[in-house]
Amino acid sequence: MAVYSDKVMEHFTNPRNVGEIEDADGVGEVGNPVCGDMMTFYVKVKDNKLDDVKFKTFGCGAAIAVSSMVTEMALGKTLEEVREITPEAVAMELEGLPKNKMHCSNLGAQALNKAVDDYLSKQKVQSNSKSKSGKRKTKTRD
Repeated sequence: MAVYSDKVMEHFTNPRNVGEIEDADGVGEVGNPVCGDMMTFYVKVKDNKLDDVKFKTFGCGAAIAVSSMVTEMALGKTLEEVREITPEAVAMELEGLPKNKMHCSNLGAQALNKAVDDYLSKQKVQSNSKSKSGKRKTKTRD
C-alpha cells in the first residue's frame, strides 16, 4: 500500500480548482490506459499569463492531488513559466509521491502543457487569418 505525504492527502481530500472553463482558451487532455487515469486541464490566458486554470480528473488519489497541485503551481504564471512545471517539480511540491504513482505527476504536467499548446495553436490560427484578411490594399483617388 502506498504511503502519501500530508500534502498529497490535503490536495486529494480538498482539491483546488476543480471544474471546467466553458469558454477556455486552451484545453489539454491526457490519459494513461495502464492505470486508467484521465486528466483534462482548461486554461484562460490574459496578458500572456494563466488567469484561470481548472481540471477534471478521473483517477486515483495521487492523480487528483497532482491535478490540484499543478493548477496551483500554474495560476498567475506566464506561459514560459508554465513550461517549467515538470513532473519532478510537482512531486517535490507534494512532498514526494510513491514510485508507483510518479506517472501521475507526468500526466498533470503533460495535460497542462497540452492546454497551453492548444491555446498557442488557436492564437497562431487567429493571427494568420487576421494577417490574410487585414492586408488588402485599396487605392484611393485624390
